This record gives sequence, structure tokens and C-alpha cells, in this order.
Amino acid sequence: MRAPAPPLPALLSRSCSSGPRLLLSSSPRAPPARRPPRAVARSVSVSVEAPAAAAEPAVAGGPSTTPRRRLILLRHGESAAGGRSTRDHDRPLSKAGRADAISVSNKLQQMGWIPELILCSDAMRTKETLKILQEHVQGLSQAVVHFIPSFYSIAAMDGQTAEHLQKAICEYSSDEILTVMCMGHNKGWEEAASMFSGDSVVLKTCNAALLEAAGKSWVEAFSLAGLGGWKLHGIVKP
Repeated sequence: MRAPAPPLPALLSRSCSSGPRLLLSSSPRAPPARRPPRAVARSVSVSVEAPAAAAEPAVAGGPSTTPRRRLILLRHGESAAGGRSTRDHDRPLSKAGRADAISVSNKLQQMGWIPELILCSDAMRTKETLKILQEHVQGLSQAVVHFIPSFYSIAAMDGQTAEHLQKAICEYSSDEILTVMCMGHNKGWEEAASMFSGDSVVLKTCNAALLEAAGKSWVEAFSLAGLGGWKLHGIVKP
């Protein structure tokens, strides 16, 4: 009497991925070559000095990609000292602050980071910074603008700016808007940029942090990225 055949190995469950399956060649395999160890890629945040590379186009006929949403956090230009009777809220830009605003506007235009929506503190120095940006870049003058008084006060409060910006963006924006710029003050602005990206971000006057995340809406982008999940493309400096 023949001994029973050993049981067949269990079938592996197939992946639930909907993507195409690769067909393996039936030709004899060559002996595996020794491979050098792969280097681990690291993400490095750098200051943006030149136009950024354009995003890769979607493959024709391929699945639709989730929209990339871009967030610009711009600190106002350098302000003048002002007189004794001048409130901090009313201090204008200095001569250097006006020149820096012109430089940053040109760099944003060169890179193609032009917002469709601008949310701006109502302090004098942020309003003047915005006016200069709009005077030198036509695309910036076409953006929808909302002046938000709370942007001035929230920036002085510990750990509250990121959540405040998120709520304002979701309130004033729409799904069709892909690039938003928020203009305000330190310490809140560099604190928010650091919390969104997970990097240690320093924003001097008239510096802008360029952040990006994916989402079918701004609510989804903030939800999926969370704190620390926004990609920091770099810091635009005058």
C-alpha cells in the first residue's frame, strides 16, 4: 500500500491591490549577482535660491492623482521702529523691508508658487508687504484676499498658530483652490511651519516657508498629513 502524499503548502492570499500584475519571464535565471548595500535616502530641507522643479505630470490613461495643495507661510518684511506714540500694530515697513518684499515677490513668481487665496494679518507691516507683492507680480494681485485681525494676536500665543491657520484656511478656501498664502508674524509663523513640517523652521523677516500635502480638499489634506506630515520644499529668502 502506497504511503499518502505529503500535504500541499497553503496558497498565499493574493494582494487586494488593483494595480497591474507583473509577468515573470520563464527563461532560466542567472545566478544572483552580489548587490552593494542600498544607501538610505534622506530628506533635507534647504533654502530655495532658484526656481523649483515642476511637479511630475500624471501618466496618460493612468489613475487620477490626488491634488497637491501648497501652503505658503510668509512673515512680513522688516518694520520701522516707529515713534513713541506708534502702536506695534501700526508700525510700517522699513526701507530694507520694502526691498525684501520686492525680492521675495520675484522669487515666488519665478518658482510658480502664486497663491489663489491670501489670508493676511491686518497689521500695517503685513498689509504693506502684501501691497508690494501685488504691485510687482500680477498673479498676486489677482488672488482673493482676506484680512484677518486674529492673525496678529495668535502669533504671540504659544502653540496655537498652527491650529488657528488650519481653521482659517478651511473656512475661507474651497476645493478648487490649490495654493494658499498666509501672511503674519513670529513667533507663531515659524512655530506653525515647524509643526506642520516636523522640521525646525526659522523664518526671519520676509522669509516664506513652502509646504505641500495631498488631499481632495483642504480638510482632507490637513487630516491626512497631520502635524509633521507636510513636505517642506524650502525657505524663500530675499
